[in-house]
Amino acid sequence: MKPTLVRRNGFWLALSLVLMVVSSIVASAVQTSGYTVTVKDMNWETASGQSMSALLYKPNGVSADKQAPAIVVSHGWWNNKEMQDANYVELARRGYVVVSIDMYGHGDSDYLPATNLELGGTGMYDAVKLVADLPYVDSDKIGVSGHSNGARAANFSVVLDNEADEQLIDAVFLVDNDPIYVDADGAYTNVYGDRDTGLVADQYDEFFFRSYNAEGVAVTAPRDYIGTPNAQSFLNQGVDPAEEGEEREANTVYDDDSIRVVYTPAQTHPWGTISKQTVSDQLEFWQEAFGAPEAMDSGSQIWQFKEAFTALGLIGFMIFLLAFARALLTTRAFAALRADAVPVAANTRTGLGWFWGGLVVSAVFSGVSYVALSQAPWINSIAFNAAPTPFTQGATFFIAFWAAVNGIAAIAIMVISYLLFGRKNGVKVRDLGLLPGWKKLLQSVGLAAVTVAAAFGLVFLSDWLLHTDYRFWVIAVKDFEPDKLWIALLYLPFFLVYFVANSVAINVFNRFTLRGREWVNTAVLALANAAAPIVLVVAQYATFFITGETIPGFGGIFSIWLFPVIVILAATAVLSRKLYRVTGNPYVGGFISAAVVTLVSVTNTLTVTY
Repeated sequence: MKPTLVRRNGFWLALSLVLMVVSSIVASAVQTSGYTVTVKDMNWETASGQSMSALLYKPNGVSADKQAPAIVVSHGWWNNKEMQDANYVELARRGYVVVSIDMYGHGDSDYLPATNLELGGTGMYDAVKLVADLPYVDSDKIGVSGHSNGARAANFSVVLDNEADEQLIDAVFLVDNDPIYVDADGAYTNVYGDRDTGLVADQYDEFFFRSYNAEGVAVTAPRDYIGTPNAQSFLNQGVDPAEEGEEREANTVYDDDSIRVVYTPAQTHPWGTISKQTVSDQLEFWQEAFGAPEAMDSGSQIWQFKEAFTALGLIGFMIFLLAFARALLTTRAFAALRADAVPVAANTRTGLGWFWGGLVVSAVFSGVSYVALSQAPWINSIAFNAAPTPFTQGATFFIAFWAAVNGIAAIAIMVISYLLFGRKNGVKVRDLGLLPGWKKLLQSVGLAAVTVAAAFGLVFLSDWLLHTDYRFWVIAVKDFEPDKLWIALLYLPFFLVYFVANSVAINVFNRFTLRGREWVNTAVLALANAAAPIVLVVAQYATFFITGETIPGFGGIFSIWLFPVIVILAATAVLSRKLYRVTGNPYVGGFISAAVVTLVSVTNTLTVTY
């Protein structure tokens, strides 16, 4: 690289490190409430014989002589313990002891047996047993709360607690999952007994809070939930609303020896994990149920600062991947990869026609293939772990397989474009880096491996020193156990097909100047990469908000899975273009992107065993 580019890259490398360091320090300060809360990373053998991972948040003033209420919180399916940061930050700073678990099959906990998905309350009840023995916990004030399948884990735990010789759970707060309404005979019941119980039922929840007829067809939308017999039975302590009980409203606390309350914010299912309103509802509930050791208004919340700074760290991580890879090009080991990209050829009307036509075809194929796969029974059986396969992370397989299908389609489009246009118009694929030779290809693998290892090394350091990672909402770069590397090998080939093909398409076949500037071309390609997911998400939620239901046949989980995909596809397009400009090699960016996306995918999902 030219000396000016080296100096400029040094600035970006330094900036990425500063962003990550500042991110970790501020996030740590926020989650410890100015270091008045001690955070411990726990891992223990549970009563179910499984290894469980959790974060313990212990206010510094709590002791055996000054016990505090304790709350076990849980993420939903395909997530991890850090996803509950809004809740554990706010609860801990109000004096509660908080344990945020990795449910079995998630994060650093043992895998979940497919034959026993309710094992130990998916881990939550096993965590309750541990909490009940902590000397600084008030054993008469132990609560459970979870989002989505974390709320289902709370329901499992209540059932297990009812069967135990000694009940340990005193209150329950469910977020974005239905309570238990009926018994085995279909009669309305109150499994929560005299436990205080609260519920957040989003008006635009993609999965829950519907009523169904005898044929299994939904007859009420989530936004109509509060008027349904299910909701009314819950608020009236499990009575049959057709026979007794008063008509009750949302957002009102009813105390009939024990509390019942339903909050109905106008938000979606995943929004519940990052909603100030839901956090406020949670805090108000626990104040009613247990009282807060440190009184504080529910609207006084600081978790947003942690979210903002971990997002800043995520940006720093992305910059580091680019800057560190470019810095390695100045070393003897990778100097042979340095090369200026071939100058951009002059535009022609026909060439631009192929360019725009290729983008449209690719985007349409991407969207259609995603919807088609979402409706294919065979891949759904894998995605939701309904059938034994080597792919024990079903959700990762779904996205990886879709990516590979699009990679193969991209290769086909490039071949057709080259044969019908490029070859006749002087396009020389060898000069453009398509055939760099085996030596450079292996060096590209080495450069990618060192870059990715260095980037994740910083992630591990942040977790080890300060118990923080780099994330925003549904996108997270976190540490992981060594077993995830072996799991990653199952999915890496699928992601390699896509990201290598995509990098070749972006840099070898679609590199033009638009309006006289190459960066405009890069921006267009980044947007084109993400176009199909954007359209699908917009269509899904526009339909949902207008009609009260999602698009028929296009399940809500499939649009939710696209949220991180939109950002990833745009960001990797920019990464591959930036690296191509200093190497003339389209494979470096593709290898780095595939490796990072694979590791991010396998560390933020569910793993089952058959």
